[in-house]
Amino acid sequence: MNNIKLLFFATLRDRAGTKSMDLEIPEDLTIQGLKDKLARDFPNLAQSMSSVIVTINREYAFDEAVVPPSAEIALFPPVSGG
Repeated sequence: MNNIKLLFFATLRDRAGTKSMDLEIPEDLTIQGLKDKLARDFPNLAQSMSSVIVTINREYAFDEAVVPPSAEIALFPPVSGG
């Protein structure tokens, strides 16, 4: 198993009810797999997972990226500008 730290920002923090948490995930889990797991385990986050922006160790990550051991994963809602 892989122990990671999740950080939630903006509206995701409100929906998760916390700013951060430690989570144990299977090795070789992708970002998409992590988003699917979060949507299942935390129903308040489910709707946001399709458009969330993710970083791994402060670098943007795509859905097919594998979560490395002991990673810091940050989740951001989409940014809108005007």
